[in-house]
Amino acid sequence: MNDKIIKEFKDRFHQEPSLYASAGRINLIGEHTDYNGGFVFPGAIEKVIMAAIKPNGLDKVRVYSVDIKEYVEFGLEESDVPAQSWARYIFGVCREIIKREGIVLGFDAVFGGNVPLGAGLSSSAALESCFAFALNDLFNNNSIGKFELARIGQSTEHNYCGVNCGIMDQFASVMGKKGQLMCLDCRSMEYEYHPFDPQGYKLVLIDSVVKHELADSPYNKRRQSCERVAAHLGIDTLRDATMEMLDAAKSEISAEDYSRAKFVIEEKDRVLAVCAALDAGDYETVGRKMYETHEGLSKDYEVSCEELDYLNDIARQCGVSGSRIMGGGFGGCTINLVKDEQYDDFIATAKEKFASKYGHEPKIYHVNISDGAHKIQ
Repeated sequence: MNDKIIKEFKDRFHQEPSLYASAGRINLIGEHTDYNGGFVFPGAIEKVIMAAIKPNGLDKVRVYSVDIKEYVEFGLEESDVPAQSWARYIFGVCREIIKREGIVLGFDAVFGGNVPLGAGLSSSAALESCFAFALNDLFNNNSIGKFELARIGQSTEHNYCGVNCGIMDQFASVMGKKGQLMCLDCRSMEYEYHPFDPQGYKLVLIDSVVKHELADSPYNKRRQSCERVAAHLGIDTLRDATMEMLDAAKSEISAEDYSRAKFVIEEKDRVLAVCAALDAGDYETVGRKMYETHEGLSKDYEVSCEELDYLNDIARQCGVSGSRIMGGGFGGCTINLVKDEQYDDFIATAKEKFASKYGHEPKIYHVNISDGAHKIQ
């Protein structure tokens, strides 16, 4: 992929570029908790977005997407927002750096990647983080801290892409370390690295190939439900809520809002239980909590779909230690914690049964926890 992107850049712009990459992410547990002030447990993966970039001395940005096969030019003023949705991620990063009194000048770029689109692996965060890291290096002498780079990506989603997301995806993409997961407190922004070396187990994603677009989806409605309940309880976020508080207010809020808040409160506690289980090397407890999360996401938060519930059922039938929907929802992957000796049978069974029911095989992605945003050359 490196060679392909560099060759495309040289053919288009006749210059020698710098090369940057940032990772997609998995989240072991802690779904829809980030914007509720709770805890998440992500890690960067080996699937990346890669960009060849060089300043061009002009007052505009010229970008080519290798995967989409589209070329876009745009200026750096607020009124220059491009029409193409993918280009808005890059434009938004430029604008958010400028709003923070950082420097962004005209540049040329060619980018591509192997983060599967629509699979819940945060390809958009990888794109934002790749360009934020690169522009910080090229124009700002790396003066913008890594955490602020993650916030720049999050603000891009809010202000230019219509997704009112939390901080987790961009945090994982920027801050990831090889072989380590991160437990992030999304209220204090404190975080800890936890070695992830599940001896005797494999972590694998099974992609339903059901795509989801989060803008204009029920994602933002879920967040509004949580905010309504928090306001009713007189607290800033559901981080400070307990099930006792929620049950006391049950008759005063809608059944839908109750269910959404119930999931978030229970998920907050599950993340902390998984932290403790990982430190103790207790992967069976980790797996049980993953199944509990799937049940909550499917029944209470209602962000699953038939195909993902079916993949979760197959995992249970095969005796897989843990399985759950991963990502914002409405399609994408399940993440599965599988004993080595069960792995081949599980993958074969999942492919066969899913294809028989839905007419196509799911895609399989092996998970290796990797580094986040970095310069390659």
